[in-house]
Formats: sequence, C-alpha cells, structure tokens
Amino acid sequence: MSGLNPQQRAAVEYLGGPLLVLAGAGSGKTRVITEKIAHLIAGRHVEARHIAAITFTNKAAREMRERVAKRIKGDAAEGLTVTTFHSLGLRFLQIEHARVGLRRGFSIFDADDQMAIIKDLAPPGLKNDALYALQSLVSAAKNNGLTPEQAAELARSPREREAASVYARYQARLQAFNAVDFDDLIRLPLQLLEGDAGLAAGWRERIRYLLVDECQDTNGAQYRLLKQLAGPRGRMTCVGDDDQSIYAWRGAQPENLDLLAEDYPDLKVIKLEQNYRCSGRILRCANTLIAKNPHKHLKQLWSQHGEGEPVRVWQCRNNEHEAERVAAEIHYLKQARDIPWGEFAILFRGNHQSRPLEKALQLLRIPYHLSGGTAFLDRAEVKDLLAWLRVIANPDDDTAFLRAIAAPRREVGATTLEKLAAMAQTAGLPMSVAAGQVGFLKQLSARAAAGLDEFSRIVAGLREQAETLTPAELVPVLAERSGLLAMIRSQCKDEASFARRKANLEELASWFEGARGGGPGELAAQLALLSNADRGEPGNAVRLMSLHAAKGLEFRVVFVVGCEDGNLPHEASLEEDRLEEERRLMYVGITRARERLYLSHSAEIKRWGEVQHLLPSRFLDELPAGDLLRDGLDPKREAEEKKQRGRAHLDAIAALLGD
Repeated sequence: MSGLNPQQRAAVEYLGGPLLVLAGAGSGKTRVITEKIAHLIAGRHVEARHIAAITFTNKAAREMRERVAKRIKGDAAEGLTVTTFHSLGLRFLQIEHARVGLRRGFSIFDADDQMAIIKDLAPPGLKNDALYALQSLVSAAKNNGLTPEQAAELARSPREREAASVYARYQARLQAFNAVDFDDLIRLPLQLLEGDAGLAAGWRERIRYLLVDECQDTNGAQYRLLKQLAGPRGRMTCVGDDDQSIYAWRGAQPENLDLLAEDYPDLKVIKLEQNYRCSGRILRCANTLIAKNPHKHLKQLWSQHGEGEPVRVWQCRNNEHEAERVAAEIHYLKQARDIPWGEFAILFRGNHQSRPLEKALQLLRIPYHLSGGTAFLDRAEVKDLLAWLRVIANPDDDTAFLRAIAAPRREVGATTLEKLAAMAQTAGLPMSVAAGQVGFLKQLSARAAAGLDEFSRIVAGLREQAETLTPAELVPVLAERSGLLAMIRSQCKDEASFARRKANLEELASWFEGARGGGPGELAAQLALLSNADRGEPGNAVRLMSLHAAKGLEFRVVFVVGCEDGNLPHEASLEEDRLEEERRLMYVGITRARERLYLSHSAEIKRWGEVQHLLPSRFLDELPAGDLLRDGLDPKREAEEKKQRGRAHLDAIAALLGD
C-alpha cells in the first residue's frame, strides 16, 4: 500500500463498521477497492470465498478481477466474487430457483422479449409510445422492488392501474415460460431475502464482506438488496460519487448515499479528493461548475499536475462548421504532438449529433469508433442463433421458440402458430414440446405439420449434441443444421454482406470459447447479461460517444460539442427546472480530459428545413473565466492557429485527392 495517499490508505484499512468512500473523478477508487480486497485476504480478516465486490458492468468487473489477480499471488484469491448486480442476482436464483417457482435452466428475457409479451397483454390499439410507457412503468415497479400486488395497491392514476394489471399478467406469463427478465434478477432475490430471515442470515454467512462500486447509481431495489446482504452490522464498503450520478432516467437514486447514513448511524465517511488525471485548469473548471449543485458532502478536488493549457471555448457557425473545426484540430494535434488517435474523444449529449462529426473525420481519413451503434447482440442473425440456443436449453421458452421457428420459416405461418399456442395452452405444454407431438400435428395442415416436425427433430438432435459438444463447437453446427446460414445467404445480395453476417455468428462462437460445462442455457443466460460496454475495445481510433457512455473513461484530449441551451442542458430539464443532473453530465464530460479540453457551441442549427438560432450553454458562464480561452479573446494567437490548422487541413485533403 506504499503508493496510496493517506485518505486511500485509511479507506483500505478501515474495518470498524460500514464505510462510505466518496471518490471524486480520477481519484483512484478502483485501486482502493482492489487494495481493500487484498488487505482483507492478506490480513486474514475475511477469506476470499466470503468476499463479494459488486459493480455495474461486466467490463468493470473483468478489469477489477484482473487487477486483483495481479495483486494477490497463488490461490489466495480462489473463490473471490467480483461481479455485477445482475450476475449476482442470476447466481442467487440459480441456487434458490425453487423458492420462487423456477426450474433449473430458466431463461432470461431481454427488452425485446419483454415488449413482445407486454404488447400481447396490453389493451388493443396502443401505439408504440404508449407501449413503451407501459413497459417503463412495469420496469419501474420492479426496480422499486414491488410485487404485482403491491404495484396495484400503490397505483393512483388510470395509467398506473393499467400497468399494474399488465404487470400481474406479464409475471404469470414469465412463470409459465420458466423465465425471468433483467429486473427480476434483482427483485426476486430481494423478495426472498426480505421475506425469510433465515435465508438472509445464510447469505450473509456466505458473503461476509461486501464492496460496492458506483453506489450512487443504485436504484431502490438494488439498494435494499445491498442492505439485506450486508445485514444490520453493515460489513461493507460503498464507493461512489454523487457528482457523477447521471442515470436518473434508468432509476438511479443518488440519494441512496445519504440513506446509508440514516440506515447505519455508525457509518464512517472518507473523501478521496486528490485527482490523478486532470490538469489544474480543467480541475478548477470542474470544481467551480459542480459547486453550483446542492451537496450534503462537498468535495474539493485537487491535483499535483501543472496548470496546463487553458480550456478552449469555440463559437461555431453551425454544427457542420463545429465538426470541421474538431476534425482539423484532431488532425493537427496528431501530426504536431504525435498524440495517438485513441487518446482523442468527442463527446455529445445525444447520438444524433454524430453524423456531421463522422463526415468531417472521414474527409480527413481520421479513424474513429462510434459507441452506441447497433450492438453486436442486437444483430438479427445473432438474436436468431441465441433463440435457438435458448430453445435447446429451455423447452419452456415460448418466446425463443417463436423466433427460432421463423429463422428460417418452415411453412409455419401466424395462423398455425396461433392454433398451436391455443392447443399447447389447453394441454398445459410449452409450444416447442407441443410442436413435436403427433397428436397436435394431425390437427394442422400437412405442410405446417411437416415444418414443425422438421423443426422438432432438428432441436432434438442439437439438444443431444449439446451434451457432448462445447458451446463454441455447438454454435457452427447449429448455424448449419438449423438452416440459419442458408437463410442468411438467401437474404444477402452479394458475397461480402453474407461473409459479414456469417462472421457475426463466428464471433458469437468465439465468445463461448474457454467455457467449461454449464451447457448452452447457462452460457446464453450469461451472454444476455452483457451490456453494450462489453463489446471489446475499438483500437487506435478517435472515440465518438455520448456523455453518458464516457463515464469511467479518460483521454488526453476531449471535445465536448453542442454546448448550447436546449441541448446541454437539455430542453426538458430547462422546462422542468431540474438542472442538477445536466450539470453533473457536463462535469463528467470535463473530467474525462487529462491535458486538453475543448467546449464548442453553434450559433444556429437547421431543423426541419428551418434555421434556428441557439444560445451558448448557461454552464459555460458558470466556469472560471480565468481558465478559459474563448474565441475572440486572443486574436493574434487565433490567427496563427487558424493558419496552422488550415495548412494541415489543406495538406490532408491534397493527400486524399492525390490518392
């Protein structure tokens, strides 16, 4: 622990009760968690198998696991749990499944599966917006740890009563399918632990010390789950930063940090305020901005780095001009300072802002990676193959059956499926099982019966092969035997597009490599837990991403574009006078930068064919003027910079034309 500062060391060594570590941006919180795990194990305070560290993404969990492995040699860390909330919930339900009426090999439904059921259960004629609102209300009830009965009791408006009714029938449908959704991975363990003191005591014996990363991002159910696992003694360390809570839209409750002090009166609070990332000017901008928000625990970040470059504030004509300036500056800095492409990031409030930026970067042949495009697991062929895996693993999964039977179609239309569903429901059988019963097939047309029979025989054969093949070996066999590959080939107009989609299936197989046992059901469940942040690294390329996606990352050079009122802060927050989270979003963007920070805004934008005039973001006026270099303040410097950038820009275009 020789490299830790006094506050970090105090956080690592404190074991006298519940601890809240308020970790400012770039203050080394991950190292604190890693060192605390090592301290618990090496000091023989708690065995590794009784320690659980929880974070929010599989990527963060994987990085923490790798750090612990480097820190602790030999088999001392054997049995240590480093996981996400949802993975922990999955593990809990795999052990305690019978207590909530689930059978082994249950499925996890994703958002599309959830929407398909809700659409089926909702009142007829609802448009997409109303259906998504209904889905959101059901999810919100679950994220607050409510059962369908409790949601019905608390419902006040007609909309809430309708959502509670759909929630009850939706949950019954999940039960029939032997399935859960993502929200259930938290809600069901919480329901069991709060209702069974003996079970809760057993799990506290299993997990004797709890470490929680990003605690400010917990929702109501997650916070209550932590309390149940930590118990009244509160053997836990929670690490968080209320200034970086930017996920209220998905249920995060930063006030949970304050609740800790109420629920655990002996809670110790340690602040990590030394920043190891940003230059002095960037840090002062961040501190001054976030101080405008109300705080229960005010932090003042400081750094031993030098003052650094002034923060640049650009006024651009429009978003095309803004994109051209950003691209030209990146190209110039790459050449003049030899900064790798991967050390540049362009951050924006919404993904729709990326289009002119991509165009400007492409013109200068600057490699870039856009986060938030179509996620790998959302690609049609990947979802089709996963549906097949789910049917193989869980015959009760009707949603997976409905997708798999259509990939490829086997002369089985909607009318046949409706008839099959009715017959299966009457007999109390899942559709995939009914599809293989001769008695049912006789009641269908010959062509439809032949299609269903063929499907059933293929599934049976693959299920048999799954007993001997590893999942990585099973995927290519499944792709060929199911007819998926043939279907993809028929859909593609050229060989290149077929090769691209086939490569997606091959990549999916590679995700299963190294897995031992568990079968395709276990692996499909684990795969469903992966978030968009787990798609691998983009390599040496400029990163384009939303401010939300940038949290936890850092770069030498950062551009925050679109700093206009109505965009950042967003117009909805202006109308409703709730600027705190938007200010935290700007704070997150500022603190991603280590050396250089650019904040740009446009004077106008074209929307629906009309030019709209824009005002600079009010947040720009909340920054310390002495640390900013705004357009127009230093004409001589700007003229020289314009000359240099212009020359580099023309050279790049000339090189492009020469090629």
